[in-house]
Amino acid sequence: MSLLSENVIPGNHGKIFETNATEHQDLVKIKESILNVSGVSDVIIDEEKFPTEITVHTADLVSVVEIQEAVKNHGFHALPKTLFGL
Repeated sequence: MSLLSENVIPGNHGKIFETNATEHQDLVKIKESILNVSGVSDVIIDEEKFPTEITVHTADLVSVVEIQEAVKNHGFHALPKTLFGL
């Protein structure tokens, strides 16, 4: 594991997570929960893709585990997409 794979680095790119949540009201709750994580500045949800993608932008270094826990509190999973596609 590395700094890049275990954390969301501040900047314009952010980190993309995939979630098994599909209902709009669940995604709104997840977004609010992620925004409450210290250091998170913006959350963008793309409901058009399957599985649903959540892009998280931060102002500080934020652990991937913190974001996963925020989503897990609502009964769903958030898996970070790989850094580099093969």
